Amino acid sequence: MSRTAVRPPADNAVDPIALWAMGRAHALAPDWPKYGSPAWCSLHPGHPARLASAIEAAELWRRYGDEHALVEWLKSLSRSRESIARGRALAELDALAQPKAPHQLRATPGWPPVRIPGQAGRYLYPQEGRRAA
Repeated sequence: MSRTAVRPPADNAVDPIALWAMGRAHALAPDWPKYGSPAWCSLHPGHPARLASAIEAAELWRRYGDEHALVEWLKSLSRSRESIARGRALAELDALAQPKAPHQLRATPGWPPVRIPGQAGRYLYPQEGRRAA
């Protein structure tokens, strides 16, 4: 039988839950198989190593989450992504690539004046839409 050790927290802080879980597992059995493995299934249902293995599995789940979901997420990272151009006509892509009209700067009533970019010291006021120096 082999035992998988639980890694300490990343910040090297003492994790009392992990200490209790591993202490309890070691008190039940000095060695145990991986939870759900063929060796685990071959043990008698009342064997203490089965419970130690279940405690270890629960602690790993608490600390690291769903292993299968993690593996699927990692697999999804290696899949190629669909092209943004897929299913679009060339004319539509050309239209999207055309330069857009510049934003029309407007001052909003009730807000402070807007500084005009590129013109130091000039502001646009909301009252009349006038520019002042």
